[in-house]
Amino acid sequence: MSHSEALWYTAPGQAEHRTVELPGAGDVTLEALYSGISRGTETLVLQGRVPRSEHARMRCPLQEGNFPFPVKYGYALVGRVLDGPAHLKGEHAFVLHPHQRTARVPLSFVRPLPKGLPPKRACLAANMETALNVTWDAQLAPGQKVLIIGGGVLGLLTAAVASSVPNTQVTVVDVLASRAGAAQKMGANFAPPAAAPTDQDVVIHTSATEDGLLRALECAAFEAKIVEASWYGERTVTLPLGAAFHAQRLQIISSQVGSVAPSHRGSVTHAARMARALDLLQDEKFDALITGEIPFDEAPKRLPAVLSGDSSGLMTVLRY
Repeated sequence: MSHSEALWYTAPGQAEHRTVELPGAGDVTLEALYSGISRGTETLVLQGRVPRSEHARMRCPLQEGNFPFPVKYGYALVGRVLDGPAHLKGEHAFVLHPHQRTARVPLSFVRPLPKGLPPKRACLAANMETALNVTWDAQLAPGQKVLIIGGGVLGLLTAAVASSVPNTQVTVVDVLASRAGAAQKMGANFAPPAAAPTDQDVVIHTSATEDGLLRALECAAFEAKIVEASWYGERTVTLPLGAAFHAQRLQIISSQVGSVAPSHRGSVTHAARMARALDLLQDEKFDALITGEIPFDEAPKRLPAVLSGDSSGLMTVLRY
């Protein structure tokens, strides 16, 4: 097998299938079963809105092409091992790889799924790894009031991790009331923006909107920590830091998954962090976060609608 079929973003709002050549060298060959669409990041990629300054940093593993277009992108593929070390043959594995029917990758890229973890649910692994890193950056402590602004996949996974800290009071805020049920399954309360609780010890922002970040400032308690986990692409955000920001002695820190959070960097490798993420996904409650499925053959036609601002779903997966 020397070729495969991959999904490419080719122009603003346009995608197509292209035949690609598989690497001649590679330790493991996988047949794709599912791959997850990263709604926030891939929306910016599809719209051609990756800032020029971030072209190098935003390259995903095994990407082909260059920003803005054409580019083969994606980083949440789950497949069955067709060829590789004997102990992996026939096993299911996760790999940071673009959307593609067959992938040939170095062994170091392959993360075998824990026994019992369904391949479809494993598409959440990259998002769960990010959620873990966000909570490590937040340095949550037992008994804290934690507010998560943005009830998308990342916000809800972060809520699940935060809710596992003893005696935390976790609330998810989102403009879509339909996400209340998912928040409750993650162990969190839910509130619309107008009813967001104030005096919060930690506020985690995942909505990628200026309004959401402003609400984070308004809801933070004295000397609270605000963790900014959103990525805005080329958009500029304006904040009223001349208001109560200094008097409240607030902290704003960024969280980005490319580096392990400083609190864990000395003891946890990237591979170990991903292994933890996969282990956490063994809970079937996370199935509630996969709300759409598209056959890979139909991806070029249907994916632009999923990645539009009008789509209210959570994670959509491609089925191969």
